[in-house]
Amino acid sequence: MARTASNQTIAKTAAKKAASRQVSAKKAPAKKAAAKKALAKQAVPRPAAPPLAHRLDDALHQLRTSSSQAYRDGLARYAIPTERAFGVPMGSIQAIAKRLGRDHELAAALWNSGWYEARLLASYLDDPAQVTAAQMDAWSRDFDNWAVCDTICFALFDRSPLAWRKIEQWAPRRDEYVRRAAFAMLASKTVHDKVAEDAPFLRGLELIEAHAGDERNFVKKAINWALRSIGKRNLALHGAAVAVATRLADSKDAAPRWIGKDALRELRSAAVLARLAKKSRAVKRS
Repeated sequence: MARTASNQTIAKTAAKKAASRQVSAKKAPAKKAAAKKALAKQAVPRPAAPPLAHRLDDALHQLRTSSSQAYRDGLARYAIPTERAFGVPMGSIQAIAKRLGRDHELAAALWNSGWYEARLLASYLDDPAQVTAAQMDAWSRDFDNWAVCDTICFALFDRSPLAWRKIEQWAPRRDEYVRRAAFAMLASKTVHDKVAEDAPFLRGLELIEAHAGDERNFVKKAINWALRSIGKRNLALHGAAVAVATRLADSKDAAPRWIGKDALRELRSAAVLARLAKKSRAVKRS
């Protein structure tokens, strides 16, 4: 009986192996076909990108065809020079950027074209990881209006690993838009840098207090923006920002006094305090 059971087990095992070989044999042609297909895909070269000159012409053409004289005329009301502007709404610029995709080389060419909307478009096309310190310095020297300055800082520069270094370097600069860029980037960091500790923002408050005496409109507004933004990041920074704003509000000089009083109005508002309390509760629960 034992021998019979053993023979039956051996027979079953042999049958399973035979069935497995048959299944493998059936699948083999399909596997070979799939492998050939994969190799064929790898063998087909990807189409080369059009030459830079063609990509630049296409991008500028899309901007021109999205422009309007009425929108161009309206730019002057916001202190934006119109000599090199097409008159394209921001929504259209962002839609064009989405169609074109990331292109570091094209972004540089658009910037060098000098057109207002081309420079805004460059901020959405460039790759923050490819942005260099030299590029940041060169572009900042070209800033001639608040809109280009703020868009480049908010959409591109503040996402670069070099951002914190440039904030430190640019804040003491005397050039109006370079200094504005430092504080526009600082404000942008409060929104986009989700992992930064409080320390760099506390250093930002020191820079704010050091340069709050700058009476130039576009600088003091950026400093005010950065102060309010830091104070809304979390409860700890809120307390530090309110302390800075209070000292500025007590200043005898007009610029820091305006910056401090305006910031305090928002930072002490019920809406901001409720939002910070809610955020604090969420952090404690997590």
